[in-house]
Amino acid sequence: MLTEYARIPSQSELVATDKVGSNTASTPTTAQGLHGATTAHHLASMTSLVSTRPDEPIKPIAIPQIDNPAVVALGQKLWFDTRLSKSGGLSCNSCHNLAMGGTDNMTTSIGHKWAEGPINSPTVLNSGLAIAQFWDGRAKNLQEQAGGPIENPLEMASTHEHVVEVLNSIPAYQDEFKSAFSDYTDAITIEQVTKALASFEDTLVTPNSRFDKWLAGDDNAITEQELRGYQTFKTSGCVACHNGELLGGGSFQKFGVFEQYTTKNLAEGRFAVTGNPEDKLKFKVPTLRNIELTYPYFHDGQVNSLEEAVKIMGKIQLNKDFTDEEIADVVAFLKTLTGEQPKFQHPILPPSNPNTPKPNPFGKS
Repeated sequence: MLTEYARIPSQSELVATDKVGSNTASTPTTAQGLHGATTAHHLASMTSLVSTRPDEPIKPIAIPQIDNPAVVALGQKLWFDTRLSKSGGLSCNSCHNLAMGGTDNMTTSIGHKWAEGPINSPTVLNSGLAIAQFWDGRAKNLQEQAGGPIENPLEMASTHEHVVEVLNSIPAYQDEFKSAFSDYTDAITIEQVTKALASFEDTLVTPNSRFDKWLAGDDNAITEQELRGYQTFKTSGCVACHNGELLGGGSFQKFGVFEQYTTKNLAEGRFAVTGNPEDKLKFKVPTLRNIELTYPYFHDGQVNSLEEAVKIMGKIQLNKDFTDEEIADVVAFLKTLTGEQPKFQHPILPPSNPNTPKPNPFGKS
């Protein structure tokens, strides 16, 4: 019985050499070290588990390489900065709360002036490993995705022009962007903003789940019931879509293969992007990592329990009626997929000044 996990050596130093796209090298500044790139520092102290069960369709989450800690530190500040929104009251963390599994645990998110979002907010955790971003995959990567909610009138309701005007009015932000980006000239750009946000999001991985430890050889990491649930998960066909590191996120699939899913949600999935009738109700397969934390479930956020979600998926996707025991076993397995949550110190944001554009929380001109 294996009790020691197979591991890849950790990154020993994040900033020992010059980084591409950065004007900084060697030791991080106090600002980024204490209040910024703590996600990078945490990841540097970790090692990736390596599967000793290579025939399994699921792989352990790998620790990402951090190319530019200064950009990550900057992105971490921007993630929590509500000044990116029109109201001055919403941040990226409002809908993707890092204290709640990277979601807001709501059916749909609350946006500007209490607007009701059109679709359930997916978790940001491990999202950089997905084939594309958003349920319909309309953004090819995290940087492209990061600019969307800023301008969406139902979300942050701001503009890219407003965001860069706010940030450029704050000397401390200008200094940090200049230090982090070698292509910084005389002003902060929206491309640099979205790059920083995406770089931070890339660090939001959740390795070392109990199931990953089992994959790495620890037979005691999961219980007999959890292992039984995994076997049911495999033999029933769930792994056809929920596989790899993410247990999802790698394809678009029709929701409602054998039976139509009943919902009042108007989202049409991939069809909204491609216009291809065959893509109607095809959604990006959601990750099952940390699924215990990321309720409610499905694109419409109408299902609040894992038990009900497993029952529905069995029926409409696999044409299978799971027994109560099978459902309990699969749910037990799914709960082993909760990994280590991102660890960092909440950043201290640079203050506004009289030149900083004021927030407009009530939509008044």
